[in-house]
Amino acid sequence: MSVKNTSTGHGDRCRIVIDTCADLTPEIAATLDVDILGFPYILDGREYTDDIWTSITPKEFYDKLRAGSKASTSAVSLGRYLEFFTQCAEEGTPTVYLCFTSALSSSYDAACSAAEEVRRTHPDFELYVVDNALPCSCGELLAMEAVRQRAAGLTAAQLAEWANEAKYYVHGYFTLDSLDALAAGGRIPPAAAQLSAKLDVKPSLSFDLAGSLTLTGVNRGRKKALKSLVKSFHDNYVLDPSMPIAVVSSDAEKDADWLEGTIRKEEGCGELTILRGSVGPTIGAHVGAGMVAVIFWGRNRAEKISLSDRIAKKVRGV
Repeated sequence: MSVKNTSTGHGDRCRIVIDTCADLTPEIAATLDVDILGFPYILDGREYTDDIWTSITPKEFYDKLRAGSKASTSAVSLGRYLEFFTQCAEEGTPTVYLCFTSALSSSYDAACSAAEEVRRTHPDFELYVVDNALPCSCGELLAMEAVRQRAAGLTAAQLAEWANEAKYYVHGYFTLDSLDALAAGGRIPPAAAQLSAKLDVKPSLSFDLAGSLTLTGVNRGRKKALKSLVKSFHDNYVLDPSMPIAVVSSDAEKDADWLEGTIRKEEGCGELTILRGSVGPTIGAHVGAGMVAVIFWGRNRAEKISLSDRIAKKVRGV
């Protein structure tokens, strides 16, 4: 597995590390001052590394899925994390890793184990592993703002603390063309996917505070599903023209165009910076072709949780 290093030296304060599950656009990945760990994925039995659409285009990948190719994923190994964190320790720059949500991958646990081992051999090295609790391009928005906060003067320890709080202000709402990919990955029963297709039911989904996928509604037909994304944006967005939002899809550009255009009609949103991107193969293996999502900074999601969830959050010490 390769590491994509887009850093120009990390500055004097800290090194920021993310992974390809943040679904950065190639343009942002080429300019953002971070290191990017490539997640592995398997396509038709052969393992690849997510290289941010360098070796395959989004259309090629999703056309393969439409034609019946099988895609799956695996976690980043403990050994790979050990290798990379050791390199960071030898360089000596304090490091913060904003890791893909532990709710959807065991990679976070592997990263924590590797970090503990590296701290034993390099006791003076500052290394923080943050569970970003964010799927897809939600991680991109968090990483972009983390870079800005580093430039504003946050140390590595402060940046890790900031990220653990800031992640609750990132929202993501999406819909799928079908539930087949989720069923193939074992995330929902196959019968549910079959019934959804038969009834032309399109789900509206988001994620909870831990980063697990949640169902926010069901819609009869694609257009109603897309309108539900606009409503979720309207209900939760906090206008801040200095911060971009993202509209991403898994090769569903026409619907993404409609979603962007409709969001720009919302009050104050006409001139917003809206990032457009394609869902990477690691996430794409689980959602399939046709996903559309809107991602943005908004209200504190932790303030909207139920009493039961608040108790669980307290038990976990979060």
